Amino acid sequence: MTDIDTPETDPATADYVASAARAVLGAVPFAGSLLAELAGSVIPNQRIDRLCRFAHELEQRLQGLDRQAVRAQLSNENFTDLTEEALRQAARSTTDDRRRYIANLLATGLSTSTVSFIEAKHLLRILGEINDIEIVWLRFYLNPVMDGDTEFRKKHEAVLQPVAASFGSEQTEIDRETLQDSYRAHLVQLGLLEERYRIDSRTKLPEFDRSGRPTVQGHEITRLGRLLLSQLGLGEDPAV
Repeated sequence: MTDIDTPETDPATADYVASAARAVLGAVPFAGSLLAELAGSVIPNQRIDRLCRFAHELEQRLQGLDRQAVRAQLSNENFTDLTEEALRQAARSTTDDRRRYIANLLATGLSTSTVSFIEAKHLLRILGEINDIEIVWLRFYLNPVMDGDTEFRKKHEAVLQPVAASFGSEQTEIDRETLQDSYRAHLVQLGLLEERYRIDSRTKLPEFDRSGRPTVQGHEITRLGRLLLSQLGLGEDPAV
């Protein structure tokens, strides 16, 4: 399937792309036609093949749901708002994994009463702020023990291999360590991970480094982090 890129300043071309998108999405029996009704205003100048792949992912996840009940949600502004955000993110996605995460989150919002459409959109926006490498790191902290998730760690070994640069390390090694630290720091900033501080065994108080900050001993996943992974379909499957 061919990627289609159009200039933002050409309304006629944008209309053509939107029409093409609706036609392509309409070929997917249910999920595609559902998305096609909302696609026209959110996908001009985006890549149509990504949306088609997303529609197929969503189609699989809507199997078993009452289709009339799902279609009835088109009159719910919170649902259409959530779906439009999902379409935007799917159009920008560059991996099948990312499209699968978005489809899982959208489908879960339709199939469960534990997360509302507004809450699902909040989680979707958080997903939009983290990259695929950060998702792997977040999933790692779901089971960070020494022998945990062997299959998962082997699959993502290139990402999860610890980097500990020293004074004599090459710049590439220093850069890799800096990036790994930044991934964890970003997840902490979003409330998906929290820092675990080193405690002085004598005083039972946190230890501090030379800068006067508490010494970070490690990280733990938060309740929000667990919820996000669950909604993405990454909760307990070590082979993700």
